Amino acid sequence: MNRRRWLQVSAVMAGAPLVGSLRAAADQEEPQDGVLEIGSRRELFVDRFLVDRLEGGAALSLARPRDEGIVLAFDRPWEGAFCGYATVLQDQGLFRLYYRGLPRAGRDGSADEVTCYAESTDGRHWDRPELGLFEFDGSRANNLVLANQAPFSHNFCPMIDPRTEVPAEARYKALAGTGRTGLWAFTSADGLRWQRIGEGPVITEGAFDSQNVPCWSEHEGRYLCYFRVFKDGFRRVARTTSEDFLHWTEPELMTYDDDRPIEHLYTNQTSPYFRAPQLNVGIAARFMPGRRVISAEQAEEIGVDPGYFNDCSDAVLLTTRGGSVYDRTFMEGFLVPGIGPENWVSRTNYPALNVVQTGAHEMSFYANQNYGQPTAHLRRYSLRIDGFAGIRAGYDGGEMITKPLSIDGRTLLLNFETSAAGGIRVEVQDAEGTPLPGFALEDAVETIGNEIERAVFWKGGSDVSSLAGRPIRLRFVLKDAGLYAMRFQA
Repeated sequence: MNRRRWLQVSAVMAGAPLVGSLRAAADQEEPQDGVLEIGSRRELFVDRFLVDRLEGGAALSLARPRDEGIVLAFDRPWEGAFCGYATVLQDQGLFRLYYRGLPRAGRDGSADEVTCYAESTDGRHWDRPELGLFEFDGSRANNLVLANQAPFSHNFCPMIDPRTEVPAEARYKALAGTGRTGLWAFTSADGLRWQRIGEGPVITEGAFDSQNVPCWSEHEGRYLCYFRVFKDGFRRVARTTSEDFLHWTEPELMTYDDDRPIEHLYTNQTSPYFRAPQLNVGIAARFMPGRRVISAEQAEEIGVDPGYFNDCSDAVLLTTRGGSVYDRTFMEGFLVPGIGPENWVSRTNYPALNVVQTGAHEMSFYANQNYGQPTAHLRRYSLRIDGFAGIRAGYDGGEMITKPLSIDGRTLLLNFETSAAGGIRVEVQDAEGTPLPGFALEDAVETIGNEIERAVFWKGGSDVSSLAGRPIRLRFVLKDAGLYAMRFQA
């Protein structure tokens, strides 16, 4: 793309001035007179954002993903033991997978690295189409979408720009590069044929030696990029923003809302959750350098490269609602290594970027496993929709009371589950905690079952439209139940 055309494209990509969008995004998170303005948006219980108090046996509880097995073995000659930095894009009725192919260890950004592509119609079964775009070992019968462009296949990371005003040739965007080159921008009309844009790197301050994650934030009204930096000897995450994907702000170090120990994050995989775009979810690879679990004999038995069994890693759940602060509600492992020495080597269990919907009640993410081994592969993990974490109470029960909220809608919908003996009752209070007439606990109809969305009822029905615009609190009384998300529906 020539520079004149790129400037035209970038002007369109930038869209309208963003000051209003950013102010609106900030207003959504900052309490007005102590009241959270949630309107009708969906909110997940992955942190304490809505939670004022937890009482009795109620607690925030981290989910455990279900292992759904291997979906792609990295067994092609151009793939191999060091495949990594995978990205999954849900593109209308098609799932697109991008990942680095690398048969042998080497310097970051080496000429041996290629970018591979696979696709699926259900997120469970993946095919590698023969694209014929690049030659490997004398043949074009392969699934390569980028080759012979070192160092960009080291960590090529694409995204889909969801805005309708974006030109067709810039619908797919990507960032790639290393600390030596900086990050360069790419665009594509079809997600397969890529070209560099601009006249040089677009982001230059960072380590860039892992996956550099771009996305469009509807909530903040601009592009975001989360990437690797080193701070005080730790692998950390920084963030930068852009109005046009070409000019980026000075990076900000992502900090935490707590004073617990800093840990190495190898990849961050932070992107807007597709059902609640005000919430960015990161399933980050937590790296434990020097924490050796398996012996040299075990390493030799599984065939791991000798340089890749002296450390171990898992994945943790992070969230952020804009800005440069991560919430670490859970320090426990979200994706814990499996049984067997092959799961306890360096740089394995690294999640792919993005969580995607793979069923009416199911979402999935993927992880690179058996890194540095002949059995390297991509594995799928599933969760219930919205079910990264939730408020749980056992048989003896518990309660959660929200902060003061301002809502908009006629019906309160819950994503929840109970046992046959369990249930959830909801009381609506004023901002001071006094039950409102008709919505007190004795008026509540017990909610029992297991559904992604179910309306809450009181004796007088489910209509809560009279509460719109006034500060309220919700009191959830749970017995042997889990609560994952809520929203008010018009």
